[in-house]
Amino acid sequence: MAADTSDADSDTDTDADADADTMAHSALLIRARGLWETLADAPVSFTSSSEPPGPAGATEASGPTGPTVVVSPTSELCPPSWAGIVVLGGAAIATAPTESAALVLRRALASVPVASLTRPEVVEALLPVADVLGPATLAYLSSAEFRPTSHPQGAIETLASAHPDVQGLLRSTEPEALAESGMEEITSPAFVVREGTEVVAAAGYRAWPAETAHVCVLTHPRWRGRRLARHTSSAAVAHALTAGLLPQWRARPPASRRVARSLGFRELGSQLSIRLEVDAPGGTHG
Repeated sequence: MAADTSDADSDTDTDADADADTMAHSALLIRARGLWETLADAPVSFTSSSEPPGPAGATEASGPTGPTVVVSPTSELCPPSWAGIVVLGGAAIATAPTESAALVLRRALASVPVASLTRPEVVEALLPVADVLGPATLAYLSSAEFRPTSHPQGAIETLASAHPDVQGLLRSTEPEALAESGMEEITSPAFVVREGTEVVAAAGYRAWPAETAHVCVLTHPRWRGRRLARHTSSAAVAHALTAGLLPQWRARPPASRRVARSLGFRELGSQLSIRLEVDAPGGTHG
């Protein structure tokens, strides 16, 4: 009588799935880190004492503390003259506009757990912060994990980003939502849904360094909550993957993060930008 090996086979399959998941996570993390190291515009790298525990806990790794801080006045981690912090996996990098600002960051953040470095309340308690942008979640997608979706009422239409109908959608959106979407800056075509003749939702991407596609999505205020963002962004992501690009989804609103996860994006880290009052009278300068 043959031995029952079903439990052993199940354990083997589970281990294989876990190994494949870890490899996929690591591959995305390497590419994402390479992107932000490039954007820092100064020699810097993500270093940590341990690898992240897995995809689900990529931003919650315990152990490592403090970012690797470099001076970079031309950094693209943040607006000009600001400081930027990016956490990916169990490690973080930061750029500062001046050496004095870098010194303040190094001293204040050296013992802060990596998972807390992009929490505004933590940073503001330790630094003389004048203004904050973020935090934003950083998510990435591989072609193997892409879960495309299609618009049930019809095909997604492809238009030039400068098309009058696309521009009409941009003009109809409140300034804050438009800025959050990034749609004014796309370099790809716009992938749109119409209601009658009016474009009511659109998505595209901006070409970033390191062969990255920064995904941008916008839905008309009256048409939100109908999953149109999922359909248009799916088309934009498919276009980026076909071009061999790494799709990046940067978001703050929970609804936007849910759209990204529905398409297969993995949340690998977060970003925070701060403007320091380094030269303010009476400030804590270290």
